[in-house]
Amino acid sequence: MFTPATFDQASVPMLVLLPHDDAIGAANPAACRLFGRDLPTLQAMPATVLHPEQRPGLVVFSDAVMSRGSWWTRDLVPRHASGRPLEVEYAGSLLPHPDGGPPGILVVITDLIEARRRELHREAALHMAGGLEEWLRTDRVFRNIERDNQLILRAAGEGIYGVNAEGVTTFVNPAAARMLGWTAEELVGRDMHAVCHHTKLDGAHYPHEQCPIYAAFRDGAVHNVDDEVFWRKDGSRFFVEYTSTPIRDRGHLAGAVIVFRDISQRREADERLRHALAEVDSLRQRLELENAYLQEEIRQEHARFGILGRAPAIEALRSQIDLVAPTGATVLITGESGTGKELIARAIHDASGRRDRPLIRVNCATIPRELFESEIFGHVRGAFTGAIRDRVGRFELADGGTLFLDEVGEIPVELQSKLLRVLQEAEFERVGEERTRRVDVRVIAATNRDLREEVRARRFREDLFYRLNVFPIESRPLRDRREDVPLLAGHFLRQACQKLRIDDLSLTEGDVRRLSAYDWPGNVRELENLMERAAILARDGRPRFELPVPTIEASGVAEGPPPEVLTETARRDRDRENIRAALRASGGKVFGAKGAAAILGVKPTTLASRIRALGLREGRTL
Repeated sequence: MFTPATFDQASVPMLVLLPHDDAIGAANPAACRLFGRDLPTLQAMPATVLHPEQRPGLVVFSDAVMSRGSWWTRDLVPRHASGRPLEVEYAGSLLPHPDGGPPGILVVITDLIEARRRELHREAALHMAGGLEEWLRTDRVFRNIERDNQLILRAAGEGIYGVNAEGVTTFVNPAAARMLGWTAEELVGRDMHAVCHHTKLDGAHYPHEQCPIYAAFRDGAVHNVDDEVFWRKDGSRFFVEYTSTPIRDRGHLAGAVIVFRDISQRREADERLRHALAEVDSLRQRLELENAYLQEEIRQEHARFGILGRAPAIEALRSQIDLVAPTGATVLITGESGTGKELIARAIHDASGRRDRPLIRVNCATIPRELFESEIFGHVRGAFTGAIRDRVGRFELADGGTLFLDEVGEIPVELQSKLLRVLQEAEFERVGEERTRRVDVRVIAATNRDLREEVRARRFREDLFYRLNVFPIESRPLRDRREDVPLLAGHFLRQACQKLRIDDLSLTEGDVRRLSAYDWPGNVRELENLMERAAILARDGRPRFELPVPTIEASGVAEGPPPEVLTETARRDRDRENIRAALRASGGKVFGAKGAAAILGVKPTTLASRIRALGLREGRTL
């Protein structure tokens, strides 16, 4: 009866093949020894890898077992871990899956060379006797071995010879004679140890009792050696690896068979490889030091002010920061969303004389209109319902430092005059207070809108625009400086790895090409988010990311008729009607899960600004 215990304890090599998965399901210890691989290695490799270039034969054998229930073949030649082909016979039986899944194949393997060797050993044992007669019969055993294996011995590329229990050579195959430089007649009948392996690697004397070859017929164990030298007839030596296998006759050790090969070229190659690896390691260490130095140089040169990049636009930006930072002038930063306008503002602040004072950031787009004045200038207790205590405004918080007004184009028109006053006079009052306060604040503003167009549309005060636009700086989109994409991507990927506490990841050349070819409508912020997502999805040390499908505009492909061109008045009328429809659907609600902003897919504060700009009445059904 077949059980897992009998499978593992069987002396015959056995495998379980899973044809459906091209896998090795199990292997007993005898099979592991035959193939020179441990069980995890066998289970991790496809069955076809064990039988290189024999997929058709493996399929034929598997199909025969599946259809007939059992089959055998000698056509399959698996490979030992060393690459040596194994001459075997496969006898396969169908092995049903216990849960009704795809069946496997139980393969019982017969090592044909070992089987012939055992047969010859049994024949030699019949001729074993004592004294001179015993030696003569043992000699005949080896002669029989030589005769019966004549073709194998002559065809084998490895050197093969036999010795009796006294260490006297009994046969030598042609390959052994060729490698040793002796003829078979010169070696047979001589003490092989004294002839061929009489010194150690360093030339020291090698006593008989220490010879692993002779040890095989003394202790009955197989001895494998891979670090010894044999000596040729001309006095030269060569490195060998060999196996000395004992031969028994009627239970007594009668001698040994030795199989050896010349590994001088392999050792030379290994030595060259070791030298090459040592040189590579030395170069790697040198490059790591140089890279660390260069990275530091790059950080000092290209990450000045915390702004990464080598593109001309970035160099121009750094020059502008160098010029304006020490002056205290008001700066207006324009550019698309995600281009790093806040980073530019921080760089200006850090390079100015106000660096030791705070940089206060205000996102004008997120402050409700009714709270804007209180947020910017502060209020006193009782100034309005809910004002239960005094509140310090952002201008006071930034006193002596810098105030960064992000999305300045979102400030309601009716409140822009108050901002203009504090910019011109450096004075303001808290809401509900008559006391005038003075502040020393540098203002840096940023917007992704075209403020000149906003001025023409009377949505932004012209005098405030000119007061803010003392020193304009444009933050260029990422698609205009593609050469910086690899540098930024690597930086954000390292940051993501540190944040997620995972091993460092790196981008391939293919990754860099894909990233550089993309238009990045979300600019640097989109790239940063993509790299963090790539680190989260990383597998096997490789970041994984998918770039969005390019838009029709980005790809340059035009489909269908061109869109209708609208005048500014027509566009505003269309937007007004669209917002009115959303307000009707939401019952007049702007905020909330079912509000008009959610219906339109925009931020509530953005919709509120549009409602005011279009002259609609917020919060009512129109």
